[in-house]
Amino acid sequence: MAHEVVRRVEEVAGRLAATAQDSERLGRLADESVKLVREAGVMRLLQPTDFGGYAAHPRDFAEAVMAVAKACGSTGWVCGVGGVHPWEMALMDRRLQQEVWGENPDTWIASPYMPSGIATPAEGGYVLKGRWQFSSGTDHCDWIFLGALVGDADGKPAQPSKVLHVVLPRRDYAIVDDSWDVIGLCGTGSKDVVVDGAFIPAYRTIDSEEVASGERAAERAGRTETVYRLPFWTMFPLGITSAVVGIAEGALACHLDYQRDRVMAAGTRVRDDPHTLYAISEAAAEIAASRTQLLDGISRLHDRAEAGEPITFEDRSTVRRNQVRCAWRAVSAVDEIFARSGGNAVRRSNAVQRFWRDAHVGLQHAIHIPGSIYHSNALTSMGIEPAEQLRALI
Repeated sequence: MAHEVVRRVEEVAGRLAATAQDSERLGRLADESVKLVREAGVMRLLQPTDFGGYAAHPRDFAEAVMAVAKACGSTGWVCGVGGVHPWEMALMDRRLQQEVWGENPDTWIASPYMPSGIATPAEGGYVLKGRWQFSSGTDHCDWIFLGALVGDADGKPAQPSKVLHVVLPRRDYAIVDDSWDVIGLCGTGSKDVVVDGAFIPAYRTIDSEEVASGERAAERAGRTETVYRLPFWTMFPLGITSAVVGIAEGALACHLDYQRDRVMAAGTRVRDDPHTLYAISEAAAEIAASRTQLLDGISRLHDRAEAGEPITFEDRSTVRRNQVRCAWRAVSAVDEIFARSGGNAVRRSNAVQRFWRDAHVGLQHAIHIPGSIYHSNALTSMGIEPAEQLRALI
């Protein structure tokens, strides 16, 4: 049975789709899109129940993100990225959770996690400086997760390097409004943010390695729900790839609707052309396979955690390998149907071109780069321990 949030998204899918052009024009999510997502409860799926969330199975979260992205790629992307932040917030100090959600459980949190700043130790915490790119949905968020390298006394990265995830309220960072001029996922408003000397109390920080392991952070935070024992590099990519698969599903739906009565340049109706029909079915099967494999991977890891079994690096590596492949397979399928959509598919009035652009920009995210992930998994499959640099993002 579909989760109630997924059902609510499906009920408002038409209204969400109607906001897509406005979001693209604005360079951020349209207010109506944000309203619909808030009312559906998508961002609260991975939020702990003691702060108004569902602490849901990550499969339900992935299905909700896909349903949103099928209607509007940019909104789905923001849900996929931003929807994971409540999951990590559940692993933070309860004082911080109270600050973020105490008055409003619908408070949204932005990121990015790339350690593009330096956190210099100070009494009771750190002083942070830096500039970060790709803060998706940041205009609609009141708090932010940022990746930062711990600094030395001179404000340079300390050695050995240590990465923190730090959390700031909106008053402590600036959004660079003209920093998101792109060809796809335009409505995500994934702008740059700047921090210039903000103080971060120690309780608003967490060691990135602790979050990456999953179980350690959950134990320290006193979280017993299974979802919080999963590794970061399983959960964060799940949201992003779910958005890409949902975008592919949206592209397919638009393509089918457009092709139903289309007559090609040679005068043949698409419904009578076996070559185009073959391509449609093949693409549909590839997109469906991507959905199935992505959901199967996260379900398998959740089952292991539920049973109290350890999640090994090999487990994580295999799920990451498959997750990357899901994204590439789905976008390749979109290319096949777009190539057969005819010249009018490139008009901005035809939604299929927006889904096509959104899918390709989504594939550009660092978690979809296959090289080191595939390399590491192949070694792991042969019983060979990958070098440290090949273990990154797994």
